[in-house]
Amino acid sequence: MFFFSSVKSIATKIALIACTAALTACASSGVRATDGIYDPNEERNRKVHAFNVKLDQKLVRPAATRYSSILPDEIENSVGNFAENLGQPSIMVNSILQGDLRGVGLSVARFLSNTILGFGGLVDVAEILEVSEHDTDFGETLYKWGAGEGAYVELPALGPSTVRATTGKVVDLFTNPLSYMLHSPEKYYGTLASTSSRLSDRGRYSSTIDSILYESADSYAQARLIYLQNRRFSLGDEGSALSADDPYSDPYEDPYAQ
Repeated sequence: MFFFSSVKSIATKIALIACTAALTACASSGVRATDGIYDPNEERNRKVHAFNVKLDQKLVRPAATRYSSILPDEIENSVGNFAENLGQPSIMVNSILQGDLRGVGLSVARFLSNTILGFGGLVDVAEILEVSEHDTDFGETLYKWGAGEGAYVELPALGPSTVRATTGKVVDLFTNPLSYMLHSPEKYYGTLASTSSRLSDRGRYSSTIDSILYESADSYAQARLIYLQNRRFSLGDEGSALSADDPYSDPYEDPYAQ
């Protein structure tokens, strides 16, 4: 009961925050270049991208390679499952804000089955029970509410984003009821598991990510195109010039942009 009352309280707070967030995103998002890319701050973004590439080269890539080489795949999968399960309450809140009752049901079903039967989420029992995966965030909530995409942004350490998606990332820091219900150090388990999961993704998709960051003629433009195409397709933004009939999965997004 306390869990659902917390969800209701958080949803109310998020709705208030969202009013300002949506206005901010809308105010900066009405313009999109004819090629489907609106990047008025490209010079600054390229500097951030250069920093991110250097950070990846010196720290993230070596750490991810070592992480994946030491841990068995089974443990990496369990950590990923645990991180995904702890994120379900946030997904549920965003589903409520989007009026997506099916999404709310799926999130509740996945969270309860994996928490109770899957040892706190280490085992993806929901998959065994054939409960469909469901994922969303506040950036998608803003999209559902009609907020525009805004300018392209490259965030330090986090990578490709947009004004709308960045606003969503900030608000999502407050959308998980577990962060209000758990005490230290338990409240930080999700952050630790998520970081570990992203390191795992960086290690698993190393060859593809390396080809983007280190083998592309223009890694900034390549990463930007891949992120925007993948993000717009996942939102169903068919009005975008970058939406394609056969979009490819974005390996760059998993470790850097989510």
